Amino acid sequence: MNRTITASVAGIIVLVLILFNTTFTVNFHELAVTTRLGREAGIVREPGLHFKLPFFIDTVAKLDTRSQLVRSPMVTVQTADDQQVLVQAFMLWKIGDEDQQAQSFYNSYGSLGGVQSELETLLQGSMTQVGGYRFDELIGANSKLPEAESSILADVKDNATAGVVPLSVGISRIVFPQKTTTAVMRRMSAVQETLANLEVSRGQTEANTIKQQATAQAQIIRDFAEQWAASIEARGNEEATRYYEQMREHADLAIFLSWLETLRAGLRGSTTFVTDMTKAPFHLIDLDAPVGESGIPKPVGAYGDGGGAGGDR
Repeated sequence: MNRTITASVAGIIVLVLILFNTTFTVNFHELAVTTRLGREAGIVREPGLHFKLPFFIDTVAKLDTRSQLVRSPMVTVQTADDQQVLVQAFMLWKIGDEDQQAQSFYNSYGSLGGVQSELETLLQGSMTQVGGYRFDELIGANSKLPEAESSILADVKDNATAGVVPLSVGISRIVFPQKTTTAVMRRMSAVQETLANLEVSRGQTEANTIKQQATAQAQIIRDFAEQWAASIEARGNEEATRYYEQMREHADLAIFLSWLETLRAGLRGSTTFVTDMTKAPFHLIDLDAPVGESGIPKPVGAYGDGGGAGGDR
């Protein structure tokens, strides 16, 4: 009984060893490079279970067919406008779809890890393509950054070894070194100061223009006002002359009206005064004052004469 169990277990172990040494599996994202006695035996891409000769007759190496990522270190690049910038890029790549490409990749590197450092160096060397652009062409909404990335990708493809297929390149960082940053800030400050001076100069020019326009308009208004005032004055003089001529024809009436105006002004408000009622214009309130031919009361005396009556109000 024990012998039977032992034989069964031994048989299972042998079967497992045989299966382990005669089969291999390929995942959907892999390919298998088979070698028979050290020579190329073919490429297996079909996912699933496959058979091989046992032990060291056939060997199988699996490679990932998915896109791989490699990053470059920070590289100092001189731009077309003599600016030093630090640039870092990344690249997506994969193993070629043709069997010959896969075989060449395996023969050269053996695994994905074996090609990593070489691709970093290759990408780093292609970063010089950025030097064909000015710094202002690499930033902003209308930058030529996609064009620069395409140039780097084209250079990598030209220098890539067999089996490596570069897919895309992207620039992840563009920064200034410390001394370049200081120089750029100074230049930007100078540019901003120049622009500010231009704005101040333009503002002063516009202010002077506005002042000149205002002065011209004010002068026009003054000239018009002076002309209008002169016209009014001439018209007033004309009217005054006409009234003066009328007054000359009726001198007594003019004098009487003048007396009334003077009397009205003198008796305005509550006032107590002492005056000579025989002299104009206060003789108008003297009921005993003599009356001339025109019916207008006449003063008896003139100022400077002695005597006279007094009155109050």
